Amino acid sequence: MRLFDIIAILIGLSAVFSWLNHRFLRLPTAIGLMLIALAMSLAMLLPLPFLDGFERDVQQMLARIDFGDTLLHGMLSFLLFAGALHVNLHDLAKQKWVIGILATASVVGATLLIGGGAYLLFGLLGLQVPFLYCLLFGALISPTDPIAVLGILKSAGAPKSLETKIAGESLFNDGVAVVAFLVIARIADGGAEPTLAGVLALFAGEAVGGLIVGLAIGSLAYLMLQRVDNYSVEVLITLALATGGYALAEHAHVSAPIAVVIAGLLIGNHGRANAMSERTIEHLDTFWELIDEVLNAVLFVLIGLEVLVLTLTGELLFAGLLAIPLVLAARLVSVGLPIGIMRRFRSFSPGVVAILTWGGLRGGVSVALALSLPDGAYRDALVVVTYVVVVFSILVQGLTLGPLVRRLAGEARREAAGLEAAAPGGAER
Repeated sequence: MRLFDIIAILIGLSAVFSWLNHRFLRLPTAIGLMLIALAMSLAMLLPLPFLDGFERDVQQMLARIDFGDTLLHGMLSFLLFAGALHVNLHDLAKQKWVIGILATASVVGATLLIGGGAYLLFGLLGLQVPFLYCLLFGALISPTDPIAVLGILKSAGAPKSLETKIAGESLFNDGVAVVAFLVIARIADGGAEPTLAGVLALFAGEAVGGLIVGLAIGSLAYLMLQRVDNYSVEVLITLALATGGYALAEHAHVSAPIAVVIAGLLIGNHGRANAMSERTIEHLDTFWELIDEVLNAVLFVLIGLEVLVLTLTGELLFAGLLAIPLVLAARLVSVGLPIGIMRRFRSFSPGVVAILTWGGLRGGVSVALALSLPDGAYRDALVVVTYVVVVFSILVQGLTLGPLVRRLAGEARREAAGLEAAAPGGAER
């Protein structure tokens, strides 16, 4: 099967599934697409005569797609740049300490908590997974995916500050989690000294290097945009920035996700304000919104289809189900503890910990990192457990997040009304 055939099939399925979801299910796009793709995949596993051979053809197509390589070294550059391009830097600056802590300390804390818990869990189930590979699982399952969450929060009337926290955290925790994953992977392969100083040096080199590269390439693109007023040229510059900047950072062995997020924030704010006409901004937003929607549609269809190439056993599925409360508990502690400390210095929206915990959906990055693991005795276990957690996260948490947000918002309004009525003179007003 040719590459063009694979692309045509994936885009075709994405279009059909999007139509079915919009016409009948009316779920958030990402959730609806994955649900339909997953249902189709499970149907193909049934011994139905009219599906004879179809499952094999789809499996062969998926075998030609390196999911980890496709996402981590292709789609992720576009998705992160598109996301960063539409984040208001002024709003982000207001939440900088919260976002910074959630995207760094919380990710590292969740990695350690999940890694330690997974080591105990796998041991109890008789799955002898080494501790370093359990830490790899903790790193790959820690980043959150804002794609489905932000639409749900907007429709549920969540505060703007909460949307900013989730968007900002998700943009940066992808980069931090990928860095943590790569550092642990190097140690597991024997390519790095497993000392605290060595780990910190690797981590700092990747993260700080990504920040520097992002500022450099973003500044260069900004200067180019200032000197031209042609929307087709300017859109092409941003496209080159997302692709070429990501590739440059990878070849420089620094964090490409962090580099492209920094570049996207710079262009989306300073570039938008000082280097683009209104016509260019309109075309730029339309272009990147379309890129974002198309790639996300393909990504979630791929996630749904991946079940056809997993090594599913009852033992691994049970391990995945037990990993769900572990991941949620680690998320609760890793966001609840720092927010509890920060409450002494600043106010937070009602129910912020509950929403950040339940709204911390896992997505394509987690699946891609798991599939990027080298073939070995532990890969199948980590891939299946990751897949189970991601599917639960998107379908169950995603579909129940809206009612949770509305309930918490209603409780906050009733509490505020009660306080107002109890204030002096409140009964007379």
